[in-house]
Amino acid sequence: MRVTYAGAVRVLIVDGANVVGSRPNGWWRDRAGAAERLHQALAESDLGYDVVLLVLEGAAKRGVPDGETGAIQTVHAPGSGDDTIVDQVRARSMAGDDVVVVTADRALRERVAVAGGSHVGPSWLLARMA
Repeated sequence: MRVTYAGAVRVLIVDGANVVGSRPNGWWRDRAGAAERLHQALAESDLGYDVVLLVLEGAAKRGVPDGETGAIQTVHAPGSGDDTIVDQVRARSMAGDDVVVVTADRALRERVAVAGGSHVGPSWLLARMA
């Protein structure tokens, strides 16, 4: 469901794999559980965005269903998570939304900029979820 606002919609897209992978806490032993914990932390945080979209790929997709769950929209990448993120940025930017992607991936950050978005690093997000 898309809510209409008077101005641009502020969209935060979270690169699930990159954010989870930014902390060496054993996430690789339970990728689905790590995705579920990230989703829960996002849902419990006031991040100041109209839309928070979590992109999951691979085994992490088993942790959270595709679609809207509460305040978080989850998208399961059919292939590359990076490609799905860039597609989301491009579509939402073309619709006039202000899109920010959470990732530390340099190549993805460059692709996001070309698609019309900006970026912040995982530490920015993690500090707001603490």
